[in-house]
Amino acid sequence: MRNPLRRFYGRGDLHFITFSCYRRRRFLGTPRARYRFVKILDQARSRFRFLLIGYVVMPEHVHLLVSEPKKGNLSKVLQVLKQKVSRSLRKPARKPSAQLSLAFAATRDSPAFWQRRFYDFNVWSERKVREKLDYMHRNPMQRKLVSHPKDWPWSSWSHCEKGEVVLIRIDTLDEEKSPASLAKRKSQKPHP
Repeated sequence: MRNPLRRFYGRGDLHFITFSCYRRRRFLGTPRARYRFVKILDQARSRFRFLLIGYVVMPEHVHLLVSEPKKGNLSKVLQVLKQKVSRSLRKPARKPSAQLSLAFAATRDSPAFWQRRFYDFNVWSERKVREKLDYMHRNPMQRKLVSHPKDWPWSSWSHCEKGEVVLIRIDTLDEEKSPASLAKRKSQKPHP
């Protein structure tokens, strides 16, 4: 019997999440698939109310740096995110086209879209936040997909380094400490 993964939730830490496509296949290998993933990620963030500090979508895996969600836990967030992406990218095209969609045909033939589990690392310091952001943002360059991280649009690099708008809104850690969120916390009843 395998050792079960241990998750540490409820500490208020950020989480560096990594998850992969089934057998590291390139199911996110097209721009269309990566754009779809980002759109569904934004929907999941709205539904579960977590902060997205950084991300990169690679052809066969994803890295996220997120806060703990206000609703549910990260296991539930990842379950819903992965299911929605899988269903969206595996469904047949609405209209037959003159060209074959080979990249997506491969996803329909596979028994799964995602690997079952995900890697979760609790990030507890500013130094670790920077380390994890640097790691994820260098990923497309190290894989020789681009010559500089700024050239990979499915990443938070341009926001984190230059403050530019990217495909999805990137949150800051200061949002947790904003006057509105502090006032909301003060008005909440303490637990018995």
